[in-house]
Amino acid sequence: MRILHLPYGSPMIDLCSSLRLKGVNATSCHFYTNRYNFKPDICLNFNAIPIDLRQEKIKSYMNQAIKEYDIFHFHFGETFLPDKSDLEFLKKSGKKMIVHHHGSEVRSLSVARSLNPYVCVKPEWTEKKIHENLKLLSDYIDHAIVQDYELESYVKDYYKEVHVIPNAINPEEFQPRYPESNPLPLIVHAPTLRNLKGTEFVLDAVNELKSSGIQHDFKLIEGMSHQETKQLLLQADIVIDQLRIGACGYITIEAMALGKPVICYIRDDLLKKYPEAFPVINANPDTITNVLKDVINKKNEWKQLGVKGRSYVENFHNIHKVVDRYIEIYGKL
Repeated sequence: MRILHLPYGSPMIDLCSSLRLKGVNATSCHFYTNRYNFKPDICLNFNAIPIDLRQEKIKSYMNQAIKEYDIFHFHFGETFLPDKSDLEFLKKSGKKMIVHHHGSEVRSLSVARSLNPYVCVKPEWTEKKIHENLKLLSDYIDHAIVQDYELESYVKDYYKEVHVIPNAINPEEFQPRYPESNPLPLIVHAPTLRNLKGTEFVLDAVNELKSSGIQHDFKLIEGMSHQETKQLLLQADIVIDQLRIGACGYITIEAMALGKPVICYIRDDLLKKYPEAFPVINANPDTITNVLKDVINKKNEWKQLGVKGRSYVENFHNIHKVVDRYIEIYGKL
């Protein structure tokens, strides 16, 4: 079983490493370099090729990959070619395929807004575009993977089988540093896109608390490599993730692995779907100021929350445990 993950995204990198430890021949492939400095097994560097020549280079690589791999694991709803004409070709070539959705490419505003008044979506992902993309993918691909039940609601009517597998990391790469009772706590927020993550509410909250005399340091992490981001998360006493989407993302998982208390907005209807041990502190744009104030004032609870978060990640987001779910699914294709 030879599996190729493509065309971009950090989740595939640890996953392929762990699959190889289980004896599965898996390769992570990025078509383009990225500002986060992720290190896949293969980076084709297509951004160094003139735009008008890229499609031919991608087709050439696809023809080579068809000879080398049995399963193609597509991430973010993308395949080899922008128009997805490769799907029919791959199907006729007898190749097995699976698609892994991670967020904006499936988050339909009308569905999300019916359950979440705070949600924002990327404007380029219109409902029409999302529907057409999902319809085309599901015409050729039966199995889809999502990281949580928030995303499941957008894709469940398209694919024959939808598998909910939590975001996974290698805990060994995250050595925890539990926060102590710091009189000037460092609060960290690391948005990929400010509007989608509710950064304006975070900024308002930290400024309001500082104006009211609650002292703290604040660091907004933007435009940094993954390694630089990890180092700043390690220094933090409190981490704030996203306040609009209604589910936790990679920053939550990584921050908990580093032993930090994490604030994130979890939709009320989804709370019961998380394990009982779920230690994230829930806050939305309306409550973030009061919640943050409460967390800052409870310094004696920071370490306890950090320990719970680390334990939670080791139990539910450990790539060495989660990887077996992928192997099981590959066997069904």
